Amino acid sequence: MWRRRLPGVVSLQAVDEGGDEEGEHQKFHGTKFALRNFLPPVAGLSLCNKILPRSVVGMFRTVAAVLMPGVAPFEFGVLCEVFGIDRTEDGVPPIEFRVCGEQPGEPLRTSVAVQFPPASGLDALAGADLVAVPATEVRRDYPPAIIGALRQASASGSTLLSVCSGAFVLGAAGLLDGRRCTTHWRYADQLAEWFPKALLDPDVLFVDDGDAITSAGTAAGIDPCLHLVRRELGSAAAAAIARRMVVPPQRDGGQRQYVELPIPECTADSLTPILTWMLDRLADEHTVADLAQRAHMSERTFARRFVAETGTTPHRWLTMQRVLHARRLLEDTPLDIDHVAEQCGFGSAALLRHHFRRVVGVAPADYRRTFADRPA
Repeated sequence: MWRRRLPGVVSLQAVDEGGDEEGEHQKFHGTKFALRNFLPPVAGLSLCNKILPRSVVGMFRTVAAVLMPGVAPFEFGVLCEVFGIDRTEDGVPPIEFRVCGEQPGEPLRTSVAVQFPPASGLDALAGADLVAVPATEVRRDYPPAIIGALRQASASGSTLLSVCSGAFVLGAAGLLDGRRCTTHWRYADQLAEWFPKALLDPDVLFVDDGDAITSAGTAAGIDPCLHLVRRELGSAAAAAIARRMVVPPQRDGGQRQYVELPIPECTADSLTPILTWMLDRLADEHTVADLAQRAHMSERTFARRFVAETGTTPHRWLTMQRVLHARRLLEDTPLDIDHVAEQCGFGSAALLRHHFRRVVGVAPADYRRTFADRPA
C-alpha cells in the first residue's frame, strides 16, 4: 500500500498569532510584511504529510474509481485526467487506473445525457492504493454493495479520496466519523446535518486527513488529486501533470471566495498577463503602484480586480507564490538558504524562514532534509 496510517492531524493554514507586527506594506521585497490574516486556508494536512520523508509515505501504483448511478462526468473526468492517462513520456511513473461499479460493462446513468459502463466490478477495489469517489447525486442511501466495498477498502489500508459531493458516500459508509473533511460549499450544511460526527471545514479547497482526502466542489477536485501526486510521486510529477492540464500545480485560497464573489470571466483584459509577468520575476521588487501602472489601471481598480480574479490581495498572492517557488528550489536544487531567499524575492534568509514556516509549518532546512530529491 502507498501510505502508512498514522494518528494525529494538524492544519496547514494561516493562523492569527497576534503580536506587534505592522500592517500590510505595499513593498513586497523588503522586510515589512503583514502577519495578521496572512493567507486564507488552503487545506488541512495530516502530520505525516508535513514531516515524513517520501520513503516512508511511499508511492502509489493503483487507483480505482468507483462509479454509481448519478455520477458527475466532470469530476470523474478529473480523476481520469490526473490518474488515468499514461504520462510516462513526461517522467510520471505509470499508474494502473481501474473504473469500477456494481455491474461491470453495464452503462450507468450520469448527471447529464451520457452513460458510463464501468469496466471492472467492485472486486477490483482490492489492493488499490487509492480508491476515489467522484461527485454523485446527494441522497440518504447509496448502493449497499458500494458502501461495503468502501469500508473493506479502508479497512484493508487503501487511501480514500472523494471529489465534491462524493464526500456524502464516504459519510454514509461511516468513514468520515471523527475526521476532518470538506465538500462543495453548497452542500456543507447538509453534510454537517446528516453526518454530525464528521469534522467539517467548509472553507478549504481540500482536506488531507492522512488516508482520507476530501475536496470542495467541482474544479476543486483537481487540487487534492495533484496534491496526492505530489505527496506520493514528488513535485516534478505533479508539475508535469499540471502543465499538461494547463492548471497551477497548487492554488492558494479556499472555496469561500467563490461563495462571496462571482467567478470572473476570462476576458481579454484579464490580469493573467500580469500574473504571468510576476511569476517570471519573483525575485524582483513589486509594488501595487507599479503593477497597476503596468496593467493600465488605477491602484484602487487594480486592487479590486486582483481580488476578484484571484480571491486574495496582490501581497498575499505574491508571497504565496514565493513560498511555493522556495519549496521547489529546496526540493530540486542544492542552493543554500540565502540564495533560495534571493531567487524567490524574500531578500533575506530570515524573511524566507518566517514566511515558509508560517505557510508550510516547518523550517526550510527541515523541509529540505525531508523532501529533497536525492540520487537513487
